[in-house]
Amino acid sequence: QVQLVESGGGLVQAGGSLKLSCAASGRAFSRYAMGWFRQAPGKEREFVAAISRSGFNTYYADSVKGRFTISGDSAKNTVYLQMNSLKPEDTAVYSCAGRELVNSDYVPSAPYDYDYWGQGTQVTVSS
Repeated sequence: QVQLVESGGGLVQAGGSLKLSCAASGRAFSRYAMGWFRQAPGKEREFVAAISRSGFNTYYADSVKGRFTISGDSAKNTVYLQMNSLKPEDTAVYSCAGRELVNSDYVPSAPYDYDYWGQGTQVTVSS
């Protein structure tokens, strides 16, 4: 089992940047594909970005492509989400998720693909 803890959320003006971190503890980080999801008030959870267990493959939602970058540091057991050119519509609680994969570089993008979740961190973008 793996425990996930997010950090780095906060309040930022439109056009600004934030970098979220998701620290993983427990079993070997390199065995996990990792994803970021977000949920705004009154809306369903939506996929943001994901990275394969090797780190070679990434996948982004169209709404964040070109603005957000997901990356991982296996030495620190941490996955990051660099968010640039933030918009008010990016306001949400951002959660990281992990799925243990064996011999696969698959990049999951649906919430039900993931087994482990962090508690979330609030990102608020003011206009």
